[in-house]
Amino acid sequence: MLRSLERCIVFLLRTISRLLLVLLSLPTRLSRIVEWVPGRPSSADAGVGGCSWSVSSPTEPLLLLPGVELARRIRQRKVKCIDVVQAYVNRIQEVNPMVNALVKDRYEEALQEARQVDEMLLIGEEDEESLKEKLPFLGVPLTVKEAFALHGMPNSAGLVARRNVISNTDAIVVARLKQAGAIPLGVTNCSELCMWYESSNNVYGRSNNPYDIRRIVGGSSGGEGCILGAAGSPMGVGSDIGGSIRMPAFFNGIFGHKPTQGVVPNEGQFPNATGAQKDLLSTGPMCRYAEDLEPMLRVMAGSEVSKLKLDKEVSLMDIKFYSMEHDGGSMFVSPVDQEIIQAHRRVVEHLESQLGVSVQHVEIRKMKYSFQIWSALMSKEIDGQEEPSFTDLLGDHGKAVWPVWELMKWLLGLSSHTLPAIALAVAEKLVKLNPSRNAKLESMARNLRTEMVNFLGDDGVLLYPSHPKIAPKHHLPLGMPFNFAYTGIFNILGLPVTQCPLGLSSEGLPLGIQLVAGHFNDHLTLSVAKYLEKAFGGWALPGRS
Repeated sequence: MLRSLERCIVFLLRTISRLLLVLLSLPTRLSRIVEWVPGRPSSADAGVGGCSWSVSSPTEPLLLLPGVELARRIRQRKVKCIDVVQAYVNRIQEVNPMVNALVKDRYEEALQEARQVDEMLLIGEEDEESLKEKLPFLGVPLTVKEAFALHGMPNSAGLVARRNVISNTDAIVVARLKQAGAIPLGVTNCSELCMWYESSNNVYGRSNNPYDIRRIVGGSSGGEGCILGAAGSPMGVGSDIGGSIRMPAFFNGIFGHKPTQGVVPNEGQFPNATGAQKDLLSTGPMCRYAEDLEPMLRVMAGSEVSKLKLDKEVSLMDIKFYSMEHDGGSMFVSPVDQEIIQAHRRVVEHLESQLGVSVQHVEIRKMKYSFQIWSALMSKEIDGQEEPSFTDLLGDHGKAVWPVWELMKWLLGLSSHTLPAIALAVAEKLVKLNPSRNAKLESMARNLRTEMVNFLGDDGVLLYPSHPKIAPKHHLPLGMPFNFAYTGIFNILGLPVTQCPLGLSSEGLPLGIQLVAGHFNDHLTLSVAKYLEKAFGGWALPGRS
């Protein structure tokens, strides 16, 4: 399927990205040479504080409870809301200097709102059941991706031109969670314009993985995944146009759910999805405990929640399970790590031995072209109308950025943009050079969607890798820029997907798996996620060997 021109483009992009990766890593390498003294460990060997590259394990019991359990204890007056919020404020203040996940806090407002909750409960005008129905997340702390509008908080999406933009309203999903009683603690870091899978920008800097701060948190909802994985928040709000919920959830060892497309509103975030991208963007919940996913999704979906059949009882033994360990060997992406494959196989073995089901191994050949399909659909024009390009967004709808010139400025240290954002602007131009090829890929996407819908039906769940690599070290994604295809393809298909953690690798880094179902069958993946959490332990505390 790949033409010689396309192969040349792949080779060229990889060569350029790896050269830039070398340039980007030179200052770090030189600094290590300068600081090295014979007989003395370097900072690279010593770790933070001379002992560990991970954040410390949380010891406060309140930090180890699901959001729904915190809400229940607050309603029953078994714990004070002020104590819960203060515990999370303390935890963020402890870990954030290492991970740089929360980029703007609202601690004073949150503590005041917590006092108001305690005062309301002291008066006791409503019983527990009434509070549970009206305010299912009463007093539960919440963090929000900075790309979403949260009243009084910045909304730059990591773009320097928007660094002074302050939200005067709430995104719809944020407003719904607040109305359900949640208390926002602040906003979290993302990649520039939410279009790269390392959360780093020139407004807030780079976020670091709580399990190893030398590694990435993913993107674009990376700060959110990070603060959750570090036990700095029980639940959060993310968005996903190519894996931006699921990759951070995978790298940080938490749960993340991309709902069936079109059910949860996307309004109130920047950049605004337009044209064909409206059909790719999803907003969804992120959390450490699987039992929080469904109630969060109910609140976020509002009146549309009935489409998801969340009240339907699920019998795991009646689910048809399918397994696919890799995409079939795309030349664009990295081979899947053996530890990820081994974790995948442990899931298959467990389902077969404990549930008595037969997991069918499938080979979906079109998955091999996931990156090409995603790229073509992202640049698709509707009714011949060209939507704002990425270069337009980089200029914040002012003067469009010229990618080649911006790259030259970056090499001289004069650009306000990150290298991945500039590279994406260049790639966007290349994708549009071959409209006939894009038309064929659009047709392939339609056929793949039909194939997936037919075999998943209303009772199927596909097991698929969340990413081909365990959390890479900083900057390394530049050398493997297309690996997001493992998540991006499901944005094209509009299917519900849950990222489920599966414990830690031999290096103490999170493992995970994607659970995929047919349209509007989110209840299936959420139920399987709960089961796998019990079987494999779910979120693992950072800071433990």
